[in-house]
Formats: sequence, C-alpha cells, structure tokens
Amino acid sequence: MALTISKENRNIIGKIQLPPSKSESARLLIIDAILGKEDLDIENLSESSDTLIMKSALESLLHLKGTNISLNLDLRDSGTAMRFITAYASGINVKSYITGSERMKQRPIGILVDKLVELGTNIEYTEKAGFPPILIEGKRIKGGEIEVDATVSSQFISALLLMAPKMTNGLKLTLLGEVSSAPYIEMTLKIMQEFDIQIQRKENTITIEKQRYQNKKPYRVESDWTAASYWYEMAAFANKLDLTLLGLKKESTQGDRVMAEIGSLFGIHTEFTSEGVRLTKTTKQISPFKMNFYEFPDLAQTAIVSVAGLNISGEFTGLQNLRLKETDRIAALEKELSALGASIQVSDDKIVLSSAKLEAKTKIYSHSDHRMAMAFAPLSMLLGELKIDNPSVVNKSYPNFWKDLESVGFRLKQD
Repeated sequence: MALTISKENRNIIGKIQLPPSKSESARLLIIDAILGKEDLDIENLSESSDTLIMKSALESLLHLKGTNISLNLDLRDSGTAMRFITAYASGINVKSYITGSERMKQRPIGILVDKLVELGTNIEYTEKAGFPPILIEGKRIKGGEIEVDATVSSQFISALLLMAPKMTNGLKLTLLGEVSSAPYIEMTLKIMQEFDIQIQRKENTITIEKQRYQNKKPYRVESDWTAASYWYEMAAFANKLDLTLLGLKKESTQGDRVMAEIGSLFGIHTEFTSEGVRLTKTTKQISPFKMNFYEFPDLAQTAIVSVAGLNISGEFTGLQNLRLKETDRIAALEKELSALGASIQVSDDKIVLSSAKLEAKTKIYSHSDHRMAMAFAPLSMLLGELKIDNPSVVNKSYPNFWKDLESVGFRLKQD
C-alpha cells in the first residue's frame, strides 16, 4: 500500500494537537510497573504502537509475577521496549523469552545484557550472541558498581537507572566515553526525581541507593518535540505560516526541544504560549547549515530533508547511531534523497549535502521507518505530489500524522 500526498498551496495555518511523548510514556510505564499495586495516574499517555507494545508486555509480566509459568514476549520493532523490558524482566520473579522482528534481531543488546549479568541476573542468548532473542530467569537484581560504554545507546543506561532503586545494593554507574543522546538520560533522571528518588552525581558517575519510588498523582505527559519537528519542516517550506503546536513546553524534559533553535536557522520564529508554541516566518535563514546531532539523533532525518528541500548546503555530523535504528537511516536517506536528485555524500557518521533542486519521483520508500515517512512527507509541498509506501508505519510514534496533515490542507489518496 502507498499514499499519494499533495497540497494546492504552501500555506500552513491552523492548530495541531501533537501526540504525547513516547519517551516520557515509556519511563513512566516502568515506574508504574515497579510501583505495582500503587497504580500511577498517568495523564495523556502515548497511544503509539511502541507504547502499546510496552504496556502490554508489562501487564503480562505483572500478571505472571511469582508463578512458575514461562512467558513469551514478542516486542516486534520496538527498540525502547526491548531495552526497558529486558532490564525490568531481569528484576522480577518471572521466566521470560523475549524476541522481536527480524530487524530487531539485528539490533545489538549485548552491552545491556552484559551489565545486567554483571549485576547478578541470568540471561541467555537463544540465537546470535549479543542480539535478541534472549531468555531471562528473573530475580531481584543484586546491583553494585559497573562501568558502561555510553557511546552506543542511552536507552541501555536509562533501562539500568530506572531499575536501580529496586536493586539490593543499589547502583553506582560510571559512563565511559562521549554520552550518546545525553538528554534522554537527563530525562530519565528528572522523571525519577519526580517520584522522590535520591540521585548523586559526580562527573560521569551516577549513584542511586536502594529506595522506593513514591507515588505522586497525577503525571501529565508532555506533547512530543520529535513529532513537532515534522511541522517545523513544513513551516520551513511554507509561504504563509501561522501554526500552533499544542502541548509543548519551553522547560521540557525532552532534549528534542532544541528543534526550536534549529527552526530559527530555517527562518522560523517560535513563540511559547499558554497553549504550546506558535510558529511564524522570519527572513533569517542560515546557509550553509552545520550541526552535530549526536545528542538528538531523532531530529537528524528531519533536518537533513529540510536542508535538501530548501536547496541549501549542509553538513550533518554525529550520526553514527543512525545505522542501528529501525533501518540503517544513513543508507535510507542516501538512497531516497539521491533518487530525488539531491547531491549527497555519506560516511559512517556524517552526511554532506550540496545545494541541488529536488525533482519529483514516483515513490519514496519508508524502509519500514516511521521517521523516514514523516520526514519526507512535507516535500510534497515543494514537489506538487509525493507517494510514500507503507504509510501505516507512522503508528509507531504518531498515529494521527496523516489526519493532521489533512487538517491543514494536504490531500491524501491511498493506492
């Protein structure tokens, strides 16, 4: 199935209710599961497929906790669920077999598993060492002192931190190397502190003693700044712009709030209001565009496609972890942008774009990646019409994306 997207003009006017942050939602679901019977009142929980997968897995684990029944969990394509559920399942009295999609079986989990084993858990690989699927014999995690390679995935670290208060000896975790996606670790720690977890930090070492999460009601999940990025891209392409994105906060736990600063480089003014943010046009636009995305990799596709659409040059660095996502995002960007006529050079951690006017193409392939589909969709404003395959892939993070496009004048036709 494919979706043909078109728009008669380049005006973006209206109000959009963005989806809740799935990153906040994932952390809250783990805390809720740890609280057990003291159910946490989470308002505005994400309805993304990632969140639903994690919620279902946690409910299954809690239902069988303390029994002799083995549990099979298929986490499909949810990387967040794979990392967080692995740590959570290791710390409760359940035997579980955890697997996922074929792509998930290619995404490394060895660093997290090695550290959980070092902390006293029992985990075995059932196919390829270092990758799912895995077999866990859950029990209370002893805890202790560990060092973790922080250059690969912040989710490994967040998964360990969330479980730290339940560990018998607590956790003293030292981060080695330049921390990948550091704002996501900051988000984890801030949310934990909202539930009275005491945290000590000294340089790259985080210490959390054994303690209890304290239930506080309610907790409202903020709108998703990563989802906002696609609207910033549309704003960059717009001739007329007056767009309000509801539910965003200036003082946000989300590192992707940096999108407001990136937007200013594309000629977009961000005004924070009581509703969220209001986007309007300015005359300022930066060329060439240069930025390191090591701390906010989920914004890279949006920024790269925006620069290509604006026909300016750009240099994007800090992209090494993009090859380990839902698809090899660097290879996917190279293939689809080249097909549109972009001048693009890639390496393991860098993409360079030279100014080149894009031309219409029959179809853009999403590569089963929600962020590919949403980053390329705004190009229909420039190309007159664009066809994207597998449009339902957006359900992973933004189920109402296509409906929201229609609300500001995009026309959609399923093929």
